[in-house]
Amino acid sequence: MLKKKKVAIIKHDPKDKAKLDTQGKDSARFFNSGADVAILGSTQTTLRFHYALSLESLKAQFSTYDYLFVEGLKELPLPRICVARDSFDTRFLPFIQAIAIDSSIPKESLKPYQLEILDLNNPLEILKWIDTNIKE
Repeated sequence: MLKKKKVAIIKHDPKDKAKLDTQGKDSARFFNSGADVAILGSTQTTLRFHYALSLESLKAQFSTYDYLFVEGLKELPLPRICVARDSFDTRFLPFIQAIAIDSSIPKESLKPYQLEILDLNNPLEILKWIDTNIKE
């Protein structure tokens, strides 16, 4: 799927609590999957600079990538997918256009929210949504 694509991920860490290279954590899983990762904190950006970089400078840094995923930074006007297992936190509703769920959440329970519902276990379906809704 994305193995032949150049992928980068910007992860928002507003409280500077991210632990790098910790097995099982998102940032380690992203990196181990082949993506380049930048963690944007309030006092530093983890490409290990000693100052915070702006999102614009990171976007420029990753301009040659096929995909740039942003985790967090809800205030940015980007197309968003919420990933939910077991329960759905409705606080995300103002920020998302789609939700990716597994069988632990009944689809019927999400119909009132009028979101596009994606199968969390079908990465091709999610990638198709991303390709359709991506911002250049």
